Amino acid sequence: MSDTIVMIHGMWCSGRHWSNYETYFKAKGYTCITPTLRYHNRDPKDPPHPKLGTTSLLDYAEDLEKLIQKLDQKPIVMGHSMGGLLAQILASRGLATSLVLLTPASPRGINALRFSVIKSFWSILISWGFWKNFHRLPFDMAVYSMLNLLPVEEQKAVYEKCVYESGRAASEIGFWMFDLRRSSKVDESKVTCPVLVVCGAEDKIAPPSVVRNVAKKYKGSAYKEFENHAHWVIGEPGWEEIAEFISDWLKLRDSTNLSARFG
Repeated sequence: MSDTIVMIHGMWCSGRHWSNYETYFKAKGYTCITPTLRYHNRDPKDPPHPKLGTTSLLDYAEDLEKLIQKLDQKPIVMGHSMGGLLAQILASRGLATSLVLLTPASPRGINALRFSVIKSFWSILISWGFWKNFHRLPFDMAVYSMLNLLPVEEQKAVYEKCVYESGRAASEIGFWMFDLRRSSKVDESKVTCPVLVVCGAEDKIAPPSVVRNVAKKYKGSAYKEFENHAHWVIGEPGWEEIAEFISDWLKLRDSTNLSARFG
């Protein structure tokens, strides 16, 4: 099996937000690739790229597919939040040996519009034309939706690295029923690799009730819900416990009893 992990970040983030996991899994002997999505490689203090607002999930997926096709072998694909949805899309294209989804955004067909999700995005949703403009959460909403379990000083440090995000990509996830291109669609019958889905019990932007439905989409997938964790499972206090669980799962991914042992 592959010893290369492609780690895909989520909304408002970049590859550098994977620093904890990159260090951890490199120490385990894995080669870690942490790409930054199109137009996300910007200084957070600089204006966003003018084309960012209309960038689609399919644009992100196209770039990631090209990256993976250049590798010597198919990798493990790990995604956090929106990166988890992109990981599902890539797996449905046959580009992953294993799929690790950390608090993933849900694909087309799964309703993710819970109260806490709407509250998280409210400042964006009330801005006319949000579906074609770039956006970034205010600090207080970033804390509410993603960073609530981080110490205050770490909340600020993470937020200061956050960049703008595509309104089109966000609308393709949250309002998939209006997207004629079906950008967030994932054909689960084509996801044939082992799948692990991780959720934080206190997650507000990818609530457990939604993430469980993501796990149910994939036959034989393993699902693990961590108490005392929310959305920022890649850096919350105790993130090492989750990384260790993933590492153990990857060691046994050839086993036919993965879902029984880790479900």
